[in-house]
Amino acid sequence: MKKQRDAEPPAGGGLPGVDNATIVAILAAVAIYLSYRLALPFVPALTWALALAVVLVPVQQRLERRLGSPVLAASASVAAAAILALAVLVLVVQQLVREAASGATYLEELLRMRDWRDMLGGFPRLAAALAWVEQRLDPAGTVGNVATWLTGQSTSLLRGSITQIIGLVLTFYLLFYFLRDRGRFLEGLVRLSPLTEAETRHVAGRLVDTIHATIFGTVTVGAVQGTLGGLMFWWLGLPAPVFWGTVMGLLAIVPILGAFVVWLPAAILLALAGEWMSAIVLAVWGGAIIATIDNLLYPILVGSRLRLHTVATFIGAVGGILFFGPAGLFLGPSVIVVTLELMAILRQRYG
Repeated sequence: MKKQRDAEPPAGGGLPGVDNATIVAILAAVAIYLSYRLALPFVPALTWALALAVVLVPVQQRLERRLGSPVLAASASVAAAAILALAVLVLVVQQLVREAASGATYLEELLRMRDWRDMLGGFPRLAAALAWVEQRLDPAGTVGNVATWLTGQSTSLLRGSITQIIGLVLTFYLLFYFLRDRGRFLEGLVRLSPLTEAETRHVAGRLVDTIHATIFGTVTVGAVQGTLGGLMFWWLGLPAPVFWGTVMGLLAIVPILGAFVVWLPAAILLALAGEWMSAIVLAVWGGAIIATIDNLLYPILVGSRLRLHTVATFIGAVGGILFFGPAGLFLGPSVIVVTLELMAILRQRYG
């Protein structure tokens, strides 16, 4: 009997008329997409954990040599980072809430005073408009309610939301494994990468350089902004200039927030207290110097270390924050650097 080999299905199964390699590629693409969707909620925690791991690797290596155990070294590194971050967070938030509550109380007292009508005697239309607002909206009572709420909510504000707490815990959880198993992660990246080992290690090195440069630029700009703010507070005779300069520097490091959280309310309070010249000086200094120096220094500092043009660095930082949120501070520049490196590899391969 004649054998009908042509009618037999291909070895290993598969769909008629479809190459097995095509099926595997489709399944791999679907699996990669599903993995991306699974990892998407954890992108902020993964980004911050990776950034902290890059910074703490030298500390981890020293501890490993002294303790002789990667597990103990990673535990000590994570514990130290968590204690430091929580201490700074508690100190800053407590002081900000306390000052916001006292400032709201002071503003309520100013609004209840009738002296402001005499101050606006030369501006009858403005005085009439403010009087109408006072009668209809009761701004003093509103500010008083805000002051009471801030005083009562200081503890709950420190606790933060459930999501933020989970994200913080997850960041330090991932940080432990990034520190302990950094060698295994790099080996796995080399195995899975479609690039050669040398190309993969080069791109990974550029990514690490990007994170280092981003942290360096962010901390440096925050220190400059805090110093400028603290000096202006000292020059105007405002209380605790060193402390508020430190707070402005820390807030400048946090994406989306900034030093304006401190100097803007201070300028408003100075204006309400009748110190118009000091209020104008502080507002101009904060808006024209402190707020703009970020856009000038950051691209220069980061771009020079990454060998990127200032425009590309600016787009990476600002666009990353707009697209990814706070984690975009690292993701934005990293995406641009990795993209340029991949394009350079393709150019070398195919001219």
